[in-house]
Amino acid sequence: MTRVAAIDCGTNSVRLLIADIESGADGGALTDVERRMEIVRLGEGVDRTGRLAPAALKRTFTAMRGYAELIERHGAEAGRGPLKTRVVATSATRDAANRSEFVDGVVEIFGVVPEVISGDEEAALSFAGATRELAGLRPARPYLVVDIGGGSTEFVLGSSSPDAARSVDIGCVRMTERHLRDGDPPSPEHIADAVADIDAALDRVREVVPVDEARTLVGLAGSVTTVAGIALDLPEYDPARIHLSRITAGQVHEVTRRLLHATRAERAEFGVMHPGRVDVIGAGALILDRIMREYGFGAVVVSEHDILDGIAWSLL
Repeated sequence: MTRVAAIDCGTNSVRLLIADIESGADGGALTDVERRMEIVRLGEGVDRTGRLAPAALKRTFTAMRGYAELIERHGAEAGRGPLKTRVVATSATRDAANRSEFVDGVVEIFGVVPEVISGDEEAALSFAGATRELAGLRPARPYLVVDIGGGSTEFVLGSSSPDAARSVDIGCVRMTERHLRDGDPPSPEHIADAVADIDAALDRVREVVPVDEARTLVGLAGSVTTVAGIALDLPEYDPARIHLSRITAGQVHEVTRRLLHATRAERAEFGVMHPGRVDVIGAGALILDRIMREYGFGAVVVSEHDILDGIAWSLL
């Protein structure tokens, strides 16, 4: 058994997974030791300025220092010493002219160089993390795995491994900053502009990924899990209830409508809502809704396991 530490630094959040991994003929098993998430909004303003803001870097490094303490503690408790650690950064850092500031800070905190991965690499890791547990459910293959992030969304088609993938620059933070920042709630005109932007990106996905071949849609990340929690009418966020739940297109459409027509204060009242998602969840839900409408999916299987788990598996 190997204990590893995986850190995923995205546009909206930075997450940690410390896990024990055991390989086996059936693919092995991953057991959580610690799973944490902090919304730091690293990508705040990057779409407009092309740079990581000093305040955003400060928030991110503060969260990471806490993670470094957890990694050190769990390595010592297990008698393993320093854990094998991998830090992966995605959309916001790819787009930033001053990403060297981020890299230097991560090296100082963790002692490892962060990997600013491409959209294709991000897609492959997301696919690996999301699909290892699906065999027991026996959903129809191939899968279309969709990871809705803050700055980008990854689309991966495959059965046991990725066959085609594309990353496009539509994410809950980026779409909010482009189209849904003004108005509480946003105006129909601004929503229509966001829809046009999302649909154009979905057309670009079709150029590379044969989405019509997919038989099961698998949705990942906070926008999808939050929409699922609202659809399930959960009083508070419950990963065990949300993980591997099946949410119909009708439920997604209705939740999206409610979120886009709600004020910020009304969105904050949902028990499953993380405070850091209140201002961007409407855009995240809209991306999922448009995917299901445009690609004709009647339901989405929701996974709590995603790129973070894929990073952990890559360390085995």
